[in-house]
Amino acid sequence: MSRYRFAIDNVQAHLRSLWLIIGLQMVVIAALCYGWSRAPEHLTVHIPPDLRSGAVQYHTEVPAASVYAFAFYLFQQLNRWPEDGSRDYGRAIFRIAPYVTPRYRAELLANLDEKGRRGELAYRVRALQGIPGLGYAENRVDILDSQTWQVWLDLELLESVKGMTVKRTRIRYPLRVVRYAVDPEANPWGLALDGFGADGPRRLTDADLLGEEPAHANQ
Repeated sequence: MSRYRFAIDNVQAHLRSLWLIIGLQMVVIAALCYGWSRAPEHLTVHIPPDLRSGAVQYHTEVPAASVYAFAFYLFQQLNRWPEDGSRDYGRAIFRIAPYVTPRYRAELLANLDEKGRRGELAYRVRALQGIPGLGYAENRVDILDSQTWQVWLDLELLESVKGMTVKRTRIRYPLRVVRYAVDPEANPWGLALDGFGADGPRRLTDADLLGEEPAHANQ
């Protein structure tokens, strides 16, 4: 009889140890579920354009090529006035508002008001386009710190009034780009234009157009 009692006690002790293990597993599963629920639903990873030799990319790192592409695209959109600058300029500022810092937006609105008072917007059509051979290169993006870059854009500015060309100029624009991850829904890039850096825009020289100097050699 004592042998059976001993066997029953062993089984009960084993069952208690199994219940203890199950309890610990439930605690671990609950902790994993909590951690999973707290993980971000979306991660933005900037993929470098040249992957021929492979790349290791962290989700917090923004490659220079992505910063350049962002600045080029947004600045081109800002300066696209397809019909009438008196209407199109304001619309462009409003359209790209999530992609500019409050300081630069205030500068743009002040510039809009000044140009309007001077009569420099009415019936004016404007466009910016890249210059062949003067596109992206590593020396066109300066890393100022972990949150700030300066991008050098060499672009051709085209303007016309009532179908008559009034300006066709090639200009170098030094643009500041900053991290600005305040509204991922409206701005998935997590970047923003912050105005001009260095000494501001200037006309390109013949040496610049021939590509004989680095992008910011004359700044």
